Amino acid sequence: MKEVSTINPLWLTFIKAVKKEVVPALGCTEPISLAFAAAVAASRLGKPVERIEAKVSGNLMKNGMGVTVPGTGTTGLVIAAAVGALGGDPDAKLEVLKNLTPEQVEAAKILIAENKVELSVAEVPNALYSEATVFNGENSVKVCIADEHINIIRIEKNGKTVFESNHIKTSEPECYSLAGVKALDVYKFAMRVPLAEIAFIKEAAIMNESLSKVGMSGEYGLKIGATMNRNIKTGLMDDSLLTKILMRTAAASDARMGGATLPAMTNSGSGNQGIAATMPVVVVAEHIKANDEALTRALILSHMMAIYIHDKLPKLSAFCAVTTASMGAAAGMALLLKADFKSVSMAISNMIGDVAGMICDGASNSCAMKVSTSATAAFKAVLMAMDGTRVTGSEGIVDEDIDQSITNLGCLASQGMVETDGQILEIMLNKKSTLYDNVDRAI
Repeated sequence: MKEVSTINPLWLTFIKAVKKEVVPALGCTEPISLAFAAAVAASRLGKPVERIEAKVSGNLMKNGMGVTVPGTGTTGLVIAAAVGALGGDPDAKLEVLKNLTPEQVEAAKILIAENKVELSVAEVPNALYSEATVFNGENSVKVCIADEHINIIRIEKNGKTVFESNHIKTSEPECYSLAGVKALDVYKFAMRVPLAEIAFIKEAAIMNESLSKVGMSGEYGLKIGATMNRNIKTGLMDDSLLTKILMRTAAASDARMGGATLPAMTNSGSGNQGIAATMPVVVVAEHIKANDEALTRALILSHMMAIYIHDKLPKLSAFCAVTTASMGAAAGMALLLKADFKSVSMAISNMIGDVAGMICDGASNSCAMKVSTSATAAFKAVLMAMDGTRVTGSEGIVDEDIDQSITNLGCLASQGMVETDGQILEIMLNKKSTLYDNVDRAI
């Protein structure tokens, strides 16, 4: 078999993109970013951590205030910083908390109760920014992360810079560019790339399906998946394909946002986006008894299409990117049911005409509701496409050309929702909260 790079260089770029953007993460990636910064800082301190000062961007504050940190039973960025410093494994990256012990969690909660963990909003231009400074007496280490969840841009020890990078550095896989890429390019890649080169994407199905099964227990989050399953048994819901898509996709998000200690396979830096791009495709593939190749190609189309669309968006914003990940899922489901680009394109157009503009008001248990809403929209969009129906270019932000529609969507998120983002954060920070008495310190 020929190497991918000798067949089509663009396919190599797509594989790099998927390998970079579709990775395991334990817990919501925004608090995990802060936990990672704290873990790296603690490892550099070389002494027991006595005090922590954490700062995050407004967007990261928004996305970390209400989500349960795995293994702690507690929500928020303060606990993330504390357990990251006291029990995080910096070598595990986005799975930094995978070896957390009950003793470390208890020690972190004591540190918080003693008012030794401070949190504030950093005045930085970066939408994604986290900073942790750990102290032992007069000794301190500060670690700053920007633009990507584990991208360290600066380390200071006792006030002196020991590492600094003004640009994103990543280990293999290398950085990639999607400049000039079209949706049709992504479709051709998924249909024609040698199967062995994309077999790795099946791990997304395995990992997120495991999370879904845990969520179905009804022990996590808003218990959406378990509630639906219960109502199938009572007769209030039917056991249809749509119900199964909704139920199993939401259950995975229930578990992730509710603090289950299993990793999610992410997409574009988000576990919920990874779940949204994976589970609807898995459920439809099971329903039609698709073979291994069909599932693999549908998954790679879903994830790469989600990456392509998300590439037009800010890293963090007021735009709920679960909707764009579900546009990837719509493409994957359409591929399984009717393998032609027209159907894939129509399904995405229908999604853009439906759920574009859903707001992100921070990571929390309610994300599972947005995941289930987007999964519903995706399946509806596919059914319309199968029937030859699409939102036309004369309606709203949708254009006759699918790539222009996606560009329009990006403009909405990048430019049109800037003020919305600030308003959401202001509302959240001004709420009477049982977790915060102000933005500087947790109680």
